[in-house]
Amino acid sequence: MKENFQSVTERWERRRFVIHFQSEQRIVFVGAHFALAVFLISTAVASGAELIEVASFPDKQITGVGVSTRSGRIFANFPYWSDDHTISVAEIVNGQPKAFPNDEWNKPGPADSHFICVQSVVVDDQDNLWVLDPAAPKMQEVVKGGPKLVKIDLATNQIVQTIPFGEDVAPKKSYLNDVRIDTRSNTAFVTESAKGAIIVVDLKSVKARRLLDGHASTQPEKDVKLVVDGKALIEQQKKAPPQIASDGIALDTKDGYLYYHALTGHTLYRIKTSFLTDEKLGKHELESKVENVGQTPAPDGMLEAPDGSVYLTDLEDSAVVR
Repeated sequence: MKENFQSVTERWERRRFVIHFQSEQRIVFVGAHFALAVFLISTAVASGAELIEVASFPDKQITGVGVSTRSGRIFANFPYWSDDHTISVAEIVNGQPKAFPNDEWNKPGPADSHFICVQSVVVDDQDNLWVLDPAAPKMQEVVKGGPKLVKIDLATNQIVQTIPFGEDVAPKKSYLNDVRIDTRSNTAFVTESAKGAIIVVDLKSVKARRLLDGHASTQPEKDVKLVVDGKALIEQQKKAPPQIASDGIALDTKDGYLYYHALTGHTLYRIKTSFLTDEKLGKHELESKVENVGQTPAPDGMLEAPDGSVYLTDLEDSAVVR
């Protein structure tokens, strides 16, 4: 059923990179100058609850944050979008980023065993940190052998699994954007925002499939022109409005849905995860299973609550909506 989404937070200052905790509900907000992201830890949102600043990164671009619900440890990632990039994945300790899991993985080196351009970090319900590396510095061409999904056991701080993605899943001009982990089915779901697709990864066999590639639900809406801070958002290299495909993603394990949304767009879509993991479904049959949920503001970050609610950032209005 289609529905309109209501604002659940007050608008908040977006000119710095800031992590906030909402004191009792343990909700984490991340702000970025280019785009917003929201990450939800618990369920209810209390209007007027105090926001406490945990960390601020005025000189870094941050696109992801993950929080361990067991220990409260906070992790963040900084993509390689500019020449002054120094660190990819960090644990936030006393408000400061510390390279994680170690310095070596954050240094330049072989693409298959070093972080190249990390876009997302997510902590699953078994206390593992998952790091999504599209390996496309400055959002340009993918570094060969670099696209990967890395699993880190937070009990030991050791990398326990690295899943590489070939060109059939992450083509040269692709950009893997965000990830959700279903520990019950041992499946990862990834959005790809350059060409538009959903990547489904069997975490046991490490087989990855590129689905809904080019489907309308994963594509940017060409008539949408984003306006941020009262100014039209323009891609500097192309001197044109950005066309960013499937970006935000949320996994509803209660009802078995994957929600996703193009950044350049106002339409939220969903599909049953059982359809995405069913390899017997053909391309057209799978596409017929996609559901149009309704119109929303243009979001970047999205996250689900245990009750099935979906929270989205409102890029143009500096807000969070439910």
